Amino acid sequence: MSDWLYSDTVKDHFTNPRNALLDEEKEFAYNAKGQTGNIKCGDQMLMLLKIKDDVITDVRWKTYGCASAIASTSMLSETIKGMNIQDAYKIRPEDLVEKLGGLPSFKIHCSVLGDKALRTAIDDYLLKTGREGILKEDASVICHCLGITDKDIETAFTGGAHTWEQLQQATKIGTVCGSCREKAEELLHGLEHIYGK
Repeated sequence: MSDWLYSDTVKDHFTNPRNALLDEEKEFAYNAKGQTGNIKCGDQMLMLLKIKDDVITDVRWKTYGCASAIASTSMLSETIKGMNIQDAYKIRPEDLVEKLGGLPSFKIHCSVLGDKALRTAIDDYLLKTGREGILKEDASVICHCLGITDKDIETAFTGGAHTWEQLQQATKIGTVCGSCREKAEELLHGLEHIYGK
């Protein structure tokens, strides 16, 4: 593999993924389940957690995705073991990319499935324990001129705004200075992998 674009850490986690679900779900006694992605795009993630006293004691995952998706989820699974769910809920793709020693820019979107599946699994656990909604995702401002966040863009996307033009119609993003367009389009691309079009 002379054209390998990834760090040695990525290669290690891709070729030797940690905590991957090898058998069926029933073989792993979990109490929290999160699934995200869209198999039509080739990216889908299943995350199973064992949580005791709000601490993640064990994790298994399965993904249909590329080397970046596999490596970032493997790293995520190692990172969250022994972590309180409040801290785990705050993990972001950029945290994993840094731990992996970077990813090619066109592969960053592949690292978003793991943290989404993790938060979905934690939400599942909180629902089962009667504490639904006590943890919220932090929103990042994408368009500083209008205060439009990544959550606003995700809401617009799930409402049908799949292109830059549709996103502008839905949110008015980029209508002041336009410097947010590149970041917003990267986010749209990542959302395509999570939700599909």
